[in-house]
Amino acid sequence: MASSVLQTLGKDRIIFVTKEDHETPSNAELVADDPNDPYEEHGLILPNGDINWNCPCLGGMASGPCGEQFKAAFSCFHYSKEDVKGSDCVDQFRAMQECMQKYPDLYPQEEEEEEEEEQPADPLPEAASEASATKEAAASS
Repeated sequence: MASSVLQTLGKDRIIFVTKEDHETPSNAELVADDPNDPYEEHGLILPNGDINWNCPCLGGMASGPCGEQFKAAFSCFHYSKEDVKGSDCVDQFRAMQECMQKYPDLYPQEEEEEEEEEQPADPLPEAASEASATKEAAASS
């Protein structure tokens, strides 16, 4: 009679079973999730109150070229005890902003995006002004 084989690879357990194993009902025991499992997905804040730097909600900010500055600023804000939360973190946010300005392709500035959106609209008011000036000139002649 053949038996199943168990292999452990890192956090994963792989069980190879035989046809005979499938013929008998399973006696597997389900284990409750471990809240401290480092592989378990959590939100931004871990159960112990720490920041989960692997959270997809951070969009990779913690691992980019300005990751250390981001972590310093975000940590300062998260742990801030000031009445205006984060008001004691101006230096950290300034350092993060200065770093981000060095990498405009990775961290586009919102102001630049807004200016680009406004530029196509600028010629229209000029054209409207010229058209109304032309109409006024035609009306007065």
